[in-house]
This record gives sequence, C-alpha cells and structure tokens, in this order.
Amino acid sequence: NLSLPIRQPNIFTMAKKGSSKAKAAPVKKVSKADPLFPSRPRSFGVGGNIRPAGRDLSRFVRWPKYVRIQRQRAVLYQRLKVPPSINQFTKSIGKNEAASVFNLLNKYRPETAAAKKQRIKDTAAATAAGKEAPAKVPCQLKFGLKHVTTLVEEKKASLVLIACDVDPLELVLWLPALCRKMEVPFLIVKDKARLGTLVHQKTAAVVALTKVNKEDESQLKIFQDLGNEKFNKNTELLRKWGGGIMGLKTQAKLDKRAKAVAIEEAKKAASMR
Repeated sequence: NLSLPIRQPNIFTMAKKGSSKAKAAPVKKVSKADPLFPSRPRSFGVGGNIRPAGRDLSRFVRWPKYVRIQRQRAVLYQRLKVPPSINQFTKSIGKNEAASVFNLLNKYRPETAAAKKQRIKDTAAATAAGKEAPAKVPCQLKFGLKHVTTLVEEKKASLVLIACDVDPLELVLWLPALCRKMEVPFLIVKDKARLGTLVHQKTAAVVALTKVNKEDESQLKIFQDLGNEKFNKNTELLRKWGGGIMGLKTQAKLDKRAKAVAIEEAKKAASMR
C-alpha cells in the first residue's frame, strides 16, 4: 500500500530572537505651552502673514458688487464706441473753472426748512401787527429735474449746471439738446454730490440760476460765455465719438501684427528689385 510520508518536526530550527517580555510603547512627551511665548502658526496663503515684496494684491481682493460694476462700466466705456451725445458728459469743465462757478453758487444756496419756516412766521407776525412785511425770498438756486426743465423751456434759467456722473444717464441725456435749442447756457461739472451739497441734498443731477444780485451780474456773464463757448456752440463736441480704446494685451497684439506685416512688405519690395 502506498502511503504519504509523515513530516517530522525539525528539531534543529532556531528559536526567535528577542526577549520573552513584550516591548513597552514609547511615551509621548507633552510639551507645555509657554505663556510668555505662545505658538502663532503662520499662514502662507494669499493675503496671509508673508506678503511678497512689491506684489500688488488688489486683484485678489473680493471687492463689493457695486465696486465691480462701476469698474466694469468704466472699462466698457473705454472699449465700446460711445456716441457724441453720451461722450459729451466726459468733457466736464476744469478744476479752476469749477471752483469759480461753485464760489458764485455758494452765495445763492436755497434756505433750509427751518429758515423758511422762520421767514414765514415773521411775515405773518408783521402782517398781523400791520407793519411792513420783510423782504421776499432772495435769489436762490433752483434744483429738481422737472423744475429746471420747466425753467429752461420757459427761458427763465440764466445758467444750468448738469452733473457728469448721473446714473442712469438717460435722466439728463436730453437736457443739453434742450438747452441748445432754447439758447440757455449750460455747463457740465463734477459731480452730483457736489451739486447736492449746494442745495442741502445728498445728490443733485441738475441745478439752475434764474437771476443774481447786481454785483454778481458780470461774473454770471463770464460763466454764460464759457458755457456758450465750451458746450452750447461747440460743434466739435456734437461730432466727436468716444471710446474705442483697446486693452494693453490687444494693443500689444495689434502692434506685433503690424510689425509682421511691415516686414513682409519690406521683403516683397526687396524681391521686386
């Protein structure tokens, strides 16, 4: 009978190295925080502890939505072709001229609600006592889009000031054309907030002067002539389109293309000789 061989245990095998006792796990040392020198881990991300030298990080900032919109609008006005009727609002009067105009207008700021209430009270008291009533309302600035439009249509306005940054622009887009038609001098100035302070408001799209005191008539005449010269009778302003300014990358690309074309033309001219 065939039978499988029985495997005998090897008595010559070597015993395993190491002691019979189990190795003890290493004890972790707990470092106590030093209260004098606390741990302050650094952040190496954008806008963290270490700022690259000379790096402008403003493009990484998440700006508020209104900031993004006004910047995108400014870029669009540069890229797109802007018609003359809109482009004229970028041609506001200079800093020195504006300072002179606002110095004149400061004299004719409208009275506040409290001053008006007091004037009416004094007039009523004088009338009741049979005395002579105080002087009427002095010359003052007129504001409000509808009110100024009526004054221009009736040719009662002597000088109209329009803000350059009205939003939406359609509110005052037609006003320069109306002033030209009615032959009322107008000026485009910076900005709506500055006009607003004249009339005790946050902003004002447009203000107008109807008349001034006798001592200021010569100065008003100067500003009327300035308005006629720069805006009312300036035909170039009505023809000149704005915008069409490409970005730096596009300009570089167009310059490179123009150079390549010039080189090709030079080669052709040389081969024709």
